[in-house]
Amino acid sequence: MEKFVVSARKYRPQTFDTVVGQEHITTTLKNAIKNNHLAHAFLFCGPRGVGKTTCARILAKTINCENLQPDGEACNTCHSCVSFNNGTSMNIHELDAASNNSVDDIRALVEQVRFAPQAGKYKVYIIDEVHMLSASAFNAFLKTLEEPPSYAIFILATTEKHKILPTILSRCQIFDFKRITLQDTVSHLAGIAKKEDIKAEETALQLISQKSEGCMRDALSILDKIVSFTNGEVTYENTIEHLNILDADYYFKLFEAMLTQDLAAAMLLFDDINKKGFEGDMVLNGFAEFLRNLLICKDERVAGLLEVVESFRKRYADAAKKVDAAYIISALNILNEAEINFRAARNKRLHVELALIKLCYLSQAIELSAGSGSLDKKKLVDQTKAVAFRAIKPIAAPKQQQNNLQLSKPSQEAKLIIESAPVKASLVEEKKTDYQPAKTEPVPPTKSRLRSLLPTRSTKNLLTWNEKTPVLFFSRNFPTVS
Repeated sequence: MEKFVVSARKYRPQTFDTVVGQEHITTTLKNAIKNNHLAHAFLFCGPRGVGKTTCARILAKTINCENLQPDGEACNTCHSCVSFNNGTSMNIHELDAASNNSVDDIRALVEQVRFAPQAGKYKVYIIDEVHMLSASAFNAFLKTLEEPPSYAIFILATTEKHKILPTILSRCQIFDFKRITLQDTVSHLAGIAKKEDIKAEETALQLISQKSEGCMRDALSILDKIVSFTNGEVTYENTIEHLNILDADYYFKLFEAMLTQDLAAAMLLFDDINKKGFEGDMVLNGFAEFLRNLLICKDERVAGLLEVVESFRKRYADAAKKVDAAYIISALNILNEAEINFRAARNKRLHVELALIKLCYLSQAIELSAGSGSLDKKKLVDQTKAVAFRAIKPIAAPKQQQNNLQLSKPSQEAKLIIESAPVKASLVEEKKTDYQPAKTEPVPPTKSRLRSLLPTRSTKNLLTWNEKTPVLFFSRNFPTVS
């Protein structure tokens, strides 16, 4: 029995032309190979499953090809290309930085760089998930990455470019991979299904492409699972059943119940969905996406953003004509709030049913808030009025200020003014005297006062009083006071 190989490995691209959805990168690399303008370090960054490692391997094989094609592709027939395809080439070294992220692993890699290739032009080092390297490992790799030997080329691949040091980014040529579009994924899956003799409906392939969210590896894995589940026949019904996706027909029925304000039909429909095993948050999220598609159908300019199965496009367009954009936006706000608070709710089912009740009576609530209904719950102000301020009398000024004001007023009587030369004021020098404290005559000390000032009898240096000048001084041989 032949060993089974998953489609993601069996149909991995071997040339730049077979890479799906990354033409801006493959064209740049082919031109660089043809013109011999290869950089010594590359950084491939982007989402998972879009071809970063695949392009790195194709680049390593192409630059060592012995019979390079005029368009910059490898021949896949020479000894170097065959060894690359079989995984036995000695010129390519792959390092998983997620499990080999220490500084010792990078030092061992730097030691390998010193040896030139035995066959071929270049030795290519592919470091996958490079953002997992430690800071010390990055620092040990800086010098080698900046000035490697002429035969060494480094290709770094990562899904999180923001975690890489700026010093590493400045030493590499950065290539940003984008998500694969829905149509490119569908066409690639259809080609693989044709090669494997699988009967696949286009609507089923479109559903698989939507579920993969631009990741080709996920799309191929889903296709393998459905083929095993259905024994080689991929239809829309078994794809929905296998992927646990709620059919869009439920959302159309729920939308009709909203428009007709049929609460009973909405509750019974949700009960049917709940019995099939779908959680309430999945219903809220799916119905919000349904309303988003309706909002897009309101304007033809954004019709390209509608990513639904082809058979449902006309139904979406017809349903979008029944409601206004304001109604859809209000419903989206209700669903968004319900989805945010879903985890905190104790009764999950009641939480979803309350959201459905609000949606069923949303049109009536909009009419009430706009004031066009029979009831008016908003207080409307007919005309804005200015606030009436009380006239405040000014505070009377002080008397001194009033006198000054009266003096400053010009008198209306005529007066004769005779001007004379100004008289110079005589300058008087003010004598400044220093502060001196009051003199007090010293009081002659008595014997009792002297005794209080004297130290104990055992000390040799005693204090002596000078009667002429009131100063105490020391005397070594002074007799004791009796």
